[in-house]
Formats: sequence, structure tokens, C-alpha cells
Amino acid sequence: MLRKPIRLLTAAALTLLMLTAATDEKRTTIFIIGDSTAANKDISHDRKERGWGMALQCYFDDNIMVDNHAVNGRSSLSFFNEGRWQKVLDRMKPGDYVVIQFGHNDEKPKADRHTDPGSTFDYMLARYVRETRERGGIPVLMNCVVRRNFFVNAPENDDDEKLRTTTFKDGVKMVEGDSLIDTHGLYRVAPRDVAQRMNVHFVDANRITHDLEQGLGTEASKRLHMWFKPGEEPSVPEGRQDNTHYNVYGAHVVARLLADALCDEIPLLKRYRCDADITVDRRGRGDYLSLDEAVAAAQARSAQLTTIQILGGEWSKPRLPKKSRIQFVLREGAEWK
Repeated sequence: MLRKPIRLLTAAALTLLMLTAATDEKRTTIFIIGDSTAANKDISHDRKERGWGMALQCYFDDNIMVDNHAVNGRSSLSFFNEGRWQKVLDRMKPGDYVVIQFGHNDEKPKADRHTDPGSTFDYMLARYVRETRERGGIPVLMNCVVRRNFFVNAPENDDDEKLRTTTFKDGVKMVEGDSLIDTHGLYRVAPRDVAQRMNVHFVDANRITHDLEQGLGTEASKRLHMWFKPGEEPSVPEGRQDNTHYNVYGAHVVARLLADALCDEIPLLKRYRCDADITVDRRGRGDYLSLDEAVAAAQARSAQLTTIQILGGEWSKPRLPKKSRIQFVLREGAEWK
């Protein structure tokens, strides 16, 4: 007697699954290829390092899917040679965007990573542009974000990845000045040159982050980075002085600015631009992993109306006072238990 309803339910579930898959297939994807400044990070043990690309989904609605392929330590050369680019090409469909941002590791002397601006670096950027277009995708060149370098003479740095194994006491002890000093040279110029030659969308991430860090100044700019004194952050108890990599707050500040810049460069994306005061996501893309933490932060905002967006998963809805000024936005299939 129950077989027919079960078959009907199964058919309905299958239809819903197919509709969902079709919807996902129609979504526009923004792929990101690049290095550690954009990459997804390990969030186990409540680690706080984030890449700006990890946070970017928070600033586009569900019509856009951000697929972040940036990886720590990669240059335009090593990303390609390791087969990572082919994985992007295999997933790309016509109309998708590819944000291409390298430079930090192309500068390094190791032969498997090093390229030269004006020659091999430009060649690799142009190859990504050309192959994106061959698949019907839309390339967007970005130059590298700045390092927080207020030293008159930049300290020697042969590998940004080593910064993760240092403690606060291992940090550079040089006196800092008031002006941010460039560390990228022609590596920040080459992407603009390639964009002009190939008529490609270009976002000047270097200028945007320079203005951000310079505007904040020597002390306040530390808040963007993995810069913690001993005992200040439980995940790095001995502290750290890392002027390259972002923490949660810094990644979101930069992602919001770059989302705006992408929309300015490509006005079509403006219709999908969204924002919220706080984002919760168990995968680490938001400001908080826990809804309880997000609500506590919202309540600390006093009388301000606060929007909390929740990315995916099932959540226990918090009990709030009747006059609470917190509103929730459920995204990526998020639902209340």
C-alpha cells in the first residue's frame, strides 16, 4: 500500500535534485588562481590566517559561485606546471570569470617558481588569458597585493611561506617609518602591461591595498595581518610578525574592496554584489565559524540593525528578544533545524 507514495516521493526528490543541479550549472563562476594572499586556508585548531579569495563569496550573492584555486607558495609558473591550471580549465564554462593574480612568489629565486617581468612572467600571464578565452571564459588580471612594509629598506625575504614558522621574537627588529615602501617592483607593473596589450580587464589590487595600508598607518595596518604579540591570539601563543598574510579581519577588508573593484571594472557583476554586517560559515569563509559568536558580536553593536548572513548547512535558530535588531539571511541552502 505504501509503495506508490514512496515512488512519488522518490520521483519528487529526484526532480528537485535535477532542478538544483540545473540551477548550479547556470550559476556564473568566478575562478581565482594565485598565491597565499588569496588562498583557502586550514582553519583547524581555530587558526586565523585567511586569503582574500576565501572571503570573496561573502560579497556576491548565490547567482555567483566563487571557486578559489589559489594555493600557498605558488607562482604563475609553478601553478601551471603542477597541473593546477588544467583543473580550472576542466571546470570552466563560457561566461565564467578567471581572476589571475601572481607576483609574490614569481619574485623568489627558486627555479621552479621564478619568472621575470617583461619576459617569462608576462608570458605566463598571457597564456592564462589566452587559454581562458579559448574556453569562452572572461579573464581578469590583478597585480599582487602589497606587503605591509614600512621599513626604509625592505628586509631580505626569500620565501613568504617561512613566516608561518616564526614567532614574534623572530620578527624583524628594524625601525619602521610612516610611508609604505613597495617590495614588488616591476611585478606589479607587468599585469597592467599585459592587460593593455591583450585588452583584458584589469584590477589594480596593488594600488587598492597600498592605499588601504597607508591610510591605516604603521600601527593600525597590523590589524589586517597575522601580527600578534605573545599571548594575544591562542592559535599562535608565541605571537607572530607576518606582514604578508591576512587574518580573518584583513581578508574580509581586502575582499570587500576587491569585490567593489571587480564590479567597477565589470558593471555586469554589480547586480550580484551583496554585503552583510557579519557572515557565518563553518568552512571559514565568513567572519565567524559559530552562530553564537556572530550573535554575540551583533549584540555588541548596541542599537544598530545588524544583518547576519549564513552560508550553507543546518543551524539552530537563536532565541532573541522581541525587540532584537538582528536579522538573518540564509544562503547556499542554509536552513534552520
